[in-house]
Amino acid sequence: MDIEARNHNSHPIKKESWRTVMTLAYQSLGVVYGDLSTSPLYVYKSAFAEDIHHSESNEEIFGVLSFVFWTLTLIPLLKYVFIVLRADDNGEGGTFALYTLLCRHARVSTLPNGQLADKELYEYRNNEIGYCSGSRDIGLRLKSTLEKHKVLQKGLLVLALLGTCMVIGDGVLTPAISVFSAVSGLELSMSKEHHQYVEVPFACIILVLLFCLQHYGTHRVGFLFAPIVITWLLCISTIGIYNIFHWNPQVFQALSPYYMYKFLKKTRRGGWMSLGGILLCITGSEAMYADLGHFSQLSIKMAFTFVVYPSLILAYMGQAAYLSKHHIQETDYRIGFYVSVPEKIRWPVLGIAILAAVVGSQAIITGTFSIIKQCSALGCFPRVKIIHTSPTNKHGQIYIPEINWTLMLLCLAVTIGFRDTKHISNAAGLAVITVMLVTTCLMSLVMVICWRKSVFLALGFMFFFGSIEILYFSASLIKFREGAWVPVALSCIFLVIMFVWHYGTIKKYEFDVQNKVSINWLLSLGPTLGIMRVRGIGLIYTELVSGIPAIFSHFVTNLPAFHQVVVFLCVKSVPVPHVRPEERFLVGRIGPKEYRLYRCIARYGYRDVNMDDVEFEKDLICCIAEFIRTEQADVTDGNGVNDVREDSDNDGKMAVVGTASANLEGSIRMCEDENGFSTEFNEIAVAVPSPRPRKRVRFVVPESPQINTGVRDELRELMEAREAGLAFIRGHCYVKAKRGSSLMKRFVINFGYDFLRRNSRGTTNALSFPRASTLEVGMVYQV
Repeated sequence: MDIEARNHNSHPIKKESWRTVMTLAYQSLGVVYGDLSTSPLYVYKSAFAEDIHHSESNEEIFGVLSFVFWTLTLIPLLKYVFIVLRADDNGEGGTFALYTLLCRHARVSTLPNGQLADKELYEYRNNEIGYCSGSRDIGLRLKSTLEKHKVLQKGLLVLALLGTCMVIGDGVLTPAISVFSAVSGLELSMSKEHHQYVEVPFACIILVLLFCLQHYGTHRVGFLFAPIVITWLLCISTIGIYNIFHWNPQVFQALSPYYMYKFLKKTRRGGWMSLGGILLCITGSEAMYADLGHFSQLSIKMAFTFVVYPSLILAYMGQAAYLSKHHIQETDYRIGFYVSVPEKIRWPVLGIAILAAVVGSQAIITGTFSIIKQCSALGCFPRVKIIHTSPTNKHGQIYIPEINWTLMLLCLAVTIGFRDTKHISNAAGLAVITVMLVTTCLMSLVMVICWRKSVFLALGFMFFFGSIEILYFSASLIKFREGAWVPVALSCIFLVIMFVWHYGTIKKYEFDVQNKVSINWLLSLGPTLGIMRVRGIGLIYTELVSGIPAIFSHFVTNLPAFHQVVVFLCVKSVPVPHVRPEERFLVGRIGPKEYRLYRCIARYGYRDVNMDDVEFEKDLICCIAEFIRTEQADVTDGNGVNDVREDSDNDGKMAVVGTASANLEGSIRMCEDENGFSTEFNEIAVAVPSPRPRKRVRFVVPESPQINTGVRDELRELMEAREAGLAFIRGHCYVKAKRGSSLMKRFVINFGYDFLRRNSRGTTNALSFPRASTLEVGMVYQV
């Protein structure tokens, strides 16, 4: 039996069998729900950390249980499972998925090098929705207002970046509180004076090991994650059932919302402040949406609804049942999770809890890597080294060394600095609820702009869930001096870094556009460009999608020779998760054929895996050859090559050309020869010899009457140039604020952006060409 996954506009996305769905649901338990499932370790301890105590009437403990039950029901179950998960960006989720969805529908972009051709990408058009009659005018009016006002666009960007920064802060705080709470079970076997000297070092050792293992990748130990989380959920639900029937079967009465009212009425300000600890029961709920791209909507919904949700409810009810019969504890710190565990199984449960905490921490760390990669791809974070840990290059399994060690140091600083779960939970609570508030705001805009729903429905969504989250937000913010300042400080630091980098990137691109060389000037030089053309291919990297970069004019005016084939290469990101291989390249010609000048734009989505230099070089030559072969066709030849009018000055037309692997079913096929493998473009053969030590692409152009003489000569010249060698040329810029700039701009550009640029990865991080073939040209940018 097959089920059909659909997006919100009811167009089929893919068909999945029930076996596939169940397998994904099983895997999601280890990846998505590790953090959420370990929340019973610290929720009650954090809630009663304020000046409230559970009395003989049990109104306090029943009130906390009622808050936990309804919070879990309304936020993760109702909001995320039934509503937010439907707002996917071509199957991807998370804060930036909502933001890019809004940017595409409102024609707003953080990237300055957008093109009209990008809007023809499959995933760009896949989420387009027809208008509903009742909301057409309002949706269009809101969309038009957002497109016209730069202030609103910047406000939307700030909102998305704020949520992103809080996710990064969560990546610091979640491992700390999860591991620290897991090892807190040691306190039951020793006095309070001694256990504090054991818990912190033990937690730090586990955290260091956790971050040191990140470079191995999730795929190596991922098969253990789901069994660990399932064992943990089975453990806490079984203990919960035991405590319910053994201590207080009447605890079911606490599910009534009336106990929330009684709790707040009796505890007043102390009860309101305790909400900051109660909200930790939904820590990790955002992961259901952020990890949507790794699984499917149905699998995540099934795992939470039928496994995670009932297990958590039983666990919290069991703890409440135990505490309702144990009002006087020997010490205040013994109100945690482990006190409700039967003594005979306490040590095995401690071991399982530590493993589950490690799994939950692993998930948020990997999620932090993923969202930073998205920000970097969209020009909102400095370039970092991204290592794909999976042998199959799955886009979600990445490792970023700089971020990993930064998170480790910050996590250790929080653990050693606070030394208790109270302050860490205050910090984690504010980070969690801020991300949820950002999601609520962006989701309301998606309903109106993207889904074309009624504005009253969007306002109802924002008011209902926003009021609940603002209540928790206020309870967390009031504890600013007691630990909640940590996520605020971290967010401010990362927000400043993102804005400085984004601002500098925009200004640098504007300088490139203003100083690009006129194509008419280039054409006036003649086919030889006024210099000697030598054998080889000159690959000039530029961020411009049109025009000639200024670094090229330095060559033709100061050097006596240049390569016989020149390719202006632009590797850019587009605001979609993935770009299909058959839509990867835009290839065009600059000037007449005898100039041998080409423009190639390689497009990647923010979740795509960039090809290495060997594969990229092969595909680059192949797509240029395919462009030459099909250039004179008046219509599309059925192989995914379409003419696209380039929105630039006199650049002519560009063609959409897929990678060699994408065209295997069309005019390109693989065949084996004595030297390895060759790829044939009908009459054009591209030979790829043995992959060791370095692959090379060799063109063989047969004498065939089906190939035009001019095309054959151009292909032969491309072949000879490739055999002669490829030189990679890029600019090495020094960005300075121009004279007369404000003090703030000079500080941001001359110090902030310059510092980030010097300490970030190079502009061609995606293309690691050998340094022997790379030439850098220094330029000063007066922005």
